[in-house]
Order: sequence, then C-alpha cells, then structure tokens
Amino acid sequence: MAERMLKFTTVDRVTPPKRGATARAGDFHEIYADFIDAKAAEQASRCSQCGIPFCQTHCPLHNNIPDWLRMTAEGRLREAYDLSQATSSMPEICGRICPQDRLCEGSCTIEQSGHGTVTIGAVERYLTDKAWEEGWVAPLVAGPDQGRSVGIIGAGPAGLSAAERLREMGYAVTVYDRHDRAGGLLIYGIPGFKLEKDVVARRTKRLADGGVEFQLGFEVGRDASLDELRARHDAILVATGVYAARELQVPGAGSAGVTPALDYLIASNRVGLGDDVPAYASGQLNAQGKHVVVVGGGDTAMDCVRTAVRQGAASVTCLYRRDRANMPGSAREVGHAEEEGVTFEWLAAPRAVTGEADNAKGVRAIRMRLGAPDASGRQAPEEIEGGDFDLKADLVIKALGFDPEDLPAAFGAPDLAVSRWGTLKADFRTQMTSIPGVFAAGDIVRGASLVVWAIRDGRDAADAICAYLSQPALAAAE
Repeated sequence: MAERMLKFTTVDRVTPPKRGATARAGDFHEIYADFIDAKAAEQASRCSQCGIPFCQTHCPLHNNIPDWLRMTAEGRLREAYDLSQATSSMPEICGRICPQDRLCEGSCTIEQSGHGTVTIGAVERYLTDKAWEEGWVAPLVAGPDQGRSVGIIGAGPAGLSAAERLREMGYAVTVYDRHDRAGGLLIYGIPGFKLEKDVVARRTKRLADGGVEFQLGFEVGRDASLDELRARHDAILVATGVYAARELQVPGAGSAGVTPALDYLIASNRVGLGDDVPAYASGQLNAQGKHVVVVGGGDTAMDCVRTAVRQGAASVTCLYRRDRANMPGSAREVGHAEEEGVTFEWLAAPRAVTGEADNAKGVRAIRMRLGAPDASGRQAPEEIEGGDFDLKADLVIKALGFDPEDLPAAFGAPDLAVSRWGTLKADFRTQMTSIPGVFAAGDIVRGASLVVWAIRDGRDAADAICAYLSQPALAAAE
C-alpha cells in the first residue's frame, strides 16, 4: 500500500535494526540489517518534498533523493532504484559508508526543524540491495565501439566509476592495480562491519563481465612506466588515491609495536578474505590480548578502534587532541565505538611512545585545551602544563591521515606536476594533468576525502576523457 508523504510529524525516525554491541563485537559482519519493505516505505514517507532539496544539493553526486524517496513510499521500487543508480555508480556502497550525518541527512529540512532527518542512507542501501535480489541491476553493456582505449591506474572507487562510464560510452578500458583484488580501499581499507566484501565484489564482477579488463598485481613504475602505458592507450586516468601514512612525530615512534593504520586494516581485511598474513599470525598486526592506543580522530581511527575490539584487544583507547565537537570522523561511528567499549581520551595528544626500541609498552600523553583559531579558522590545540599522563599500550596505531605518494618518481614521469601537498595538479575544467592525455581523479587530486567524492570525480573524469578523445584534431591525427 502506497504511503502518503510529509508524515514526519506523525512518524518518528527509525533506523534499520542494529545488532547489540556485545554480539556484533565478536565478528566482522555489518551491524545493520536491511529495512523490510513496509518500513522502508514508511520511513521514505517522512520526506517533506522540499521545494529546494538541500539533501540533493549537499550530495556530491546530486542524487535525486526526494523523487526516489517518494517512489519508495509509493511502492514503485524498481523506478526508485533506476533513478537512484542514474547518478551513482555504487548506491548501495554509498548507502553503507557515506557520512550522511555530514551530507544529505545533515542538510535535511526536517532535521533542522527538530523532527529527525529522513533515513536517506538506509533507504538508498535498501533499494539497491533489493535490486540485486530481484535482478533489476542490468549487466554493463558497452556502447558503440569508439576504437580507442583508456588505461586507468587504480581500482578504487574513482577508477571503477570512471571505468563503468567509459565502457558505457564504447571505450576499451583496462584497469591496473597493485593489489590482487579490485576495489582499493573499499576492499582493503574499510572493515567488513561497515562494508562486507561481497558487496564490492559483485560490482567489480559486473564491470569485468561488461568487458572491463583488470590487470591486478600490476605496479606502475615496476611493471611498466607511465610512458609505456601511454603508448598502449589513447588516454590514461590516474586514480591511485593517497596511501602514504602521516608520521607520528614523537620520541619512540619508530619502536616495534607502532604501526600505520592502513597496514593494520589491510592485514585484518586480508585475514577476513581468507589470505595468509604472516604479520597477523605473528601478532605484529593483531590486537588480540593487547592494550591498543589509536592516535587520530577521523573515520580511519574509528575503523581501527572497532577492528581492535573485534580482534579481542584487552583495552582500546582513542587519543585525539581536540574535543568531540571538533572530531573530523563521523559522529555515528564514534557512537558505535563507544557502545562497543572503546575509551576516548578527548583533548589529549601523545608526547612519546614508551618502552624499548623492540617493544612498545605505553604512550606518554598530555592534556590539551583549545586556543585561538589557526589559519583555517579551527581552534588550535595547546598543551596544558603539568597535564602529562600515561596509557598502557602494546600496540600503537597511527591514524593521522594520508598523504600522496611521490608519483612522478614512482611512475618514472618527472614531467607529472604536483601541488605543494604532493597531489597531482589537474585542470579543474578538464581534469587533465600537465601531461597531455593523462587525467587524474579522486583523492590523488583533492587529497584524502570521501568515497562519494571519488565516485563523482571518476564520473566527471570519464566525461572529460570522452570530450578529449572526441576532438577532431585527435581523430585527424590517427
């Protein structure tokens, strides 16, 4: 039965059922169930159908959210799915991992009026999971053959979304990635309790079935230079993401037992995928029975603390130099971590890793306060004199963010221009780098960001590559 809209005054906001903290802390399965059909329709009916849909304007993909919410409420589920996937290459993935509280749901008009936002992310996930179940997800069909090929370096969300769009346009597409599975951080960086890996695998399988070629275990600079790839293809897209961990600049940071967040998360995800990981088996990248301190306040830090809980850590503490209100990570993820037993030390920063060089034993930390705003307008943390304290720690995880790798050196391409932050310089209109025919998209251009922005950038890059390859001058040069 179709639901009427604008029911936010009579129907409370309800999220899908969430497993209890004790039960979910024992495994890596997703913590939320799907909506049942009736509940999805009911929750979608809370949408106020705004004249100016701020949910849509604050979505990087500009998804047509009010319309597919209305269709869901009316029981027109296949139409709702078709509309939702028209602007997004991975709606069920965005529905799971987007920080909706900072994007669409955070901008919802009824949230601002105090009625509680529409559960946009949960409905988005429900629609696409339903589409997979019902067979509504159409195979990838290549457009008319363009007679040209594009090489994509990086099989993360930017590269995959570009590959899909380019294949639909009729281009031959080869995706190169250093890992042995496609998906990038969707596979190796994000834990299964947020995104189970079969959800990603079915997307990459659809691309492969549609003619996208994957060359995995392929490292540009080792297996081929950028110039050699340019000779194979008519255009190149660099979508490598940013993987270089920011360092912990304190005494003892080089001790055994101090590890980058991504190394830790990749090891955990590989074990979950059934791989043999010696560093995990030896205990080096395994939190079981250990006192764990995670330094950082973003979503990667939340992934680490929640992973450590599931590995059976003796204790898990998150150390962050600002307060909760200024934490860059999702408030929802912080709440999940607290439910699962993580301790947060707000306004606290590390001063040293204590113990021996071959064995970390603890973290010496200091209390902070927020002082005058810095150049970005954010309040700068200041140390409080006499505020030192100690935490026990057998495993210290550095989750301080990511910087770009030195791609000009790695790719053997000194002409590849970078910004002062090391990201690739790309024309904001064409997304072309300093090398003709070489484009860039995602985090390697904008810096560490969200998956939804990578998807947007990949789609835009595909359009820019198509425009470039369609130039009459290029066709005449053939």
